[in-house]
Amino acid sequence: MAEAAAKAAQEEADTVLKPADQAGPEDLLLADGYIFCAPENLAAISGLMKEFFDRSYYPVLGKIEGKPYAQMVCAGSDGENAARQIARIATGWRLKEVQPPLIICTHAQTPEAILAEKKIRNDELEKCAEIGAALAAGLSLGVF
Repeated sequence: MAEAAAKAAQEEADTVLKPADQAGPEDLLLADGYIFCAPENLAAISGLMKEFFDRSYYPVLGKIEGKPYAQMVCAGSDGENAARQIARIATGWRLKEVQPPLIICTHAQTPEAILAEKKIRNDELEKCAEIGAALAAGLSLGVF
């Protein structure tokens, strides 16, 4: 999902794709906008994504206000709680939501399906690409 969004964004603006465990406050300070992409685990954002937010929240508080963001969540059944968590963090940072969260549901409900590598359908990846392209275009045009 993140790769599809980043690839489309690269056609419109300089784009950096970083996994949560490699990203930090300095990345947030350097970026003009953000797409937060996370799996939902046990009705919450993944531990790695939560740890990224934990490490980054206070060092950038008051320094990234007004920047645009979008989010994408990959969930097994719902995804709403993970999206709410990200939105609450973004609200604390005073970021500007530029579109509603995209939640892609894999319907993984058995232990085997939950642990298996997920395959996101092409039509869903197109939605991810649209988010990347739209955010990057908005930044390039000065809309955000």
